[in-house]
Amino acid sequence: MNILVKFMQQQGKKLLAIVIILGLFCFTRLPALSATERSFLASQFSFTSSPLPELTDYPRKFVRGVNPSLKNHAAWISAVGASVALNDLDGDSLPNDICYVDTRTDEVIVAPVPGTGNRYQPFGLEPINLPYNRETMAPMGCLPGDVNEDGLTDVLVYYWGRTPIAFLNVETFQRTFLQSNSYMEQEITNSGEKWYTNAATFADLDGDGHNDLIIGNYFQDGAEILNVNATSVESMQHSMTRAYNGGKNRVFRWVAATKGDEPTIKYEEVQGILDEKIARGWTLAVGAADLDGDLLPEIYFANDFGPDHLLHNRSQPGKLQFALLEGEKKLTTPNSKVLGHDSFKGMGVDFGDINRDGLLDIYVSNIADEYALEESHFLFTSTGDTDIMKRGIAPYVDRSESLGLSRSSWGWETKFGDFNNDGDLEALQATGFAKGEINRWPELQELAMGNDQLLSNPNSWFSLQPGDDLSGHYHNPFFVRASNGRYYDLAKDLGLDVPQVTRGIATADVDGDGDLDFAIANQWDKSYFYRNDNKNSGAFLELSLLRATDFVTVFSDGLSLPGETLPPTNKTSVTSVTPSVAPSATTPAIGAAVTVHLPNGRNLVAQVDGGNGHSGARSPQLHFGLGEIKADSQLPIEVEWRDTEGHIQSTSLLLAPGVHTVLLGETAKVASSAG
Repeated sequence: MNILVKFMQQQGKKLLAIVIILGLFCFTRLPALSATERSFLASQFSFTSSPLPELTDYPRKFVRGVNPSLKNHAAWISAVGASVALNDLDGDSLPNDICYVDTRTDEVIVAPVPGTGNRYQPFGLEPINLPYNRETMAPMGCLPGDVNEDGLTDVLVYYWGRTPIAFLNVETFQRTFLQSNSYMEQEITNSGEKWYTNAATFADLDGDGHNDLIIGNYFQDGAEILNVNATSVESMQHSMTRAYNGGKNRVFRWVAATKGDEPTIKYEEVQGILDEKIARGWTLAVGAADLDGDLLPEIYFANDFGPDHLLHNRSQPGKLQFALLEGEKKLTTPNSKVLGHDSFKGMGVDFGDINRDGLLDIYVSNIADEYALEESHFLFTSTGDTDIMKRGIAPYVDRSESLGLSRSSWGWETKFGDFNNDGDLEALQATGFAKGEINRWPELQELAMGNDQLLSNPNSWFSLQPGDDLSGHYHNPFFVRASNGRYYDLAKDLGLDVPQVTRGIATADVDGDGDLDFAIANQWDKSYFYRNDNKNSGAFLELSLLRATDFVTVFSDGLSLPGETLPPTNKTSVTSVTPSVAPSATTPAIGAAVTVHLPNGRNLVAQVDGGNGHSGARSPQLHFGLGEIKADSQLPIEVEWRDTEGHIQSTSLLLAPGVHTVLLGETAKVASSAG
């Protein structure tokens, strides 16, 4: 009897152990998406890809020439530079022009988006009258924007090996087709320094009505990273988790500008507003958005090799001031999941309202590759308590794991966008580091576990050359939100699962048909445009918010905006809200905030983007998916912005679904195209 009891006890313990193991397995298993729902979600998307136009002026290469002290891991040094932006460069009121960096030739290419007509020939932007050495300098990104506020779209190009250059659109050439001599290049600063810039964005930081410039730098200022004849020994980061020996991040305040055939722009670098740790992080992405409702944008620096930094904007016109914000740690929150305390590798940032509270949340890309280095991407969702920002506390909690956005691969750019117009944002991500056949993760893991005192010495780094691989065979995720509120990657279901090594993502409704398209910039490979071909999208609202640059005449009812051509549509109507003084030029109202009130009580929010992210820039038009809503619905719209004097203005509009161009001023004029 005793033997039987002991046997039963032993079996009971085994059974209990099995139950516990099964319970833990079920508890830790990621929620699955049913085949039926996956198929239903995938049916709402359809894309056709086309390679971006290329130039053949220079031979192709697949690794950079670097300082001899860095040659052993030249492929690591050569891991960035691909960039892409969608915008209206030729003045036809459609964001159907593309500017991208082809790393294989180190060319900044401007071209019509594939499939939008041969309106002009693709061409390159390269300094002719300014110092530029292709052997020691390389473009890293192009950022469109109306730099000198003349109503024409300029292009800011930033580099490794020199300071950024503004290519200012010349007024005379705007009347003809776009070409390389449509632009006049001008230095942003005359310091003559060597910078290694990997991110930039425009934003009105001090609320004076003019767009300032934020620059995020990587390697140390003055370094000779791309000089194959250098004799210096350059420094790598001095830590994998707390590196503060990078290039200096900078903020430039807009001072003055002129327009015409010899346009100019004058910025003033603002000193002393960033402390050493914030200024000297290894920055890969910059974002600016108003997070507390005062129309002063906060700044997010996404840093490699150390914690990211969120800065609360406490500026006044002509006087910039920022305070560091950090999240609060809870009992069950790991330190690395607290905003401002992470030790991960911040590489991309974007803003969007995911938890539907009418406030922007923050999506940050890191490294999260299974069986390699699975840290975590972030989705910092707002708690709604913006008042605590005054006490230096970031009102955000990371919910990336519960929402399905914490894992993918080696991440770079992140971009939100509603691609099926159902009212929920999809999340796109650029991934991959180096594509090859020899897995170098063991060597990287060994380096990461080494002593930080050795890390900055390039001689301690492992060999990484063309043909070596680090997360090079993954696809770019296309995350879609399911009925359980969690995001799932549907790239394979949509035919988007081709392995690519991508850096930048840009979004825009390129063809004006009411759905978002996107483009990607690949490192050492072809880059692509993806046209949205979904025929079953929901209703949409698209807003081009323009602000006057100066005033010369008076509107009359039935006239379109001067210099503005409405997107092609079968139904075009122009509505004058009230007679308004007409500007001789208009410019996108970067930083303007919009709230769309839906009939079901939900609010959709967005702000005009000045170029947030790593190396991809969306167009300034705001796109809202409305879901199942009647075409003749009249939606209450609230708009807030700062005028050219820096005063906060607001207006209430009642708009139907479709495309609307809104001139913001003391009164508003709306040009509408029915959707």
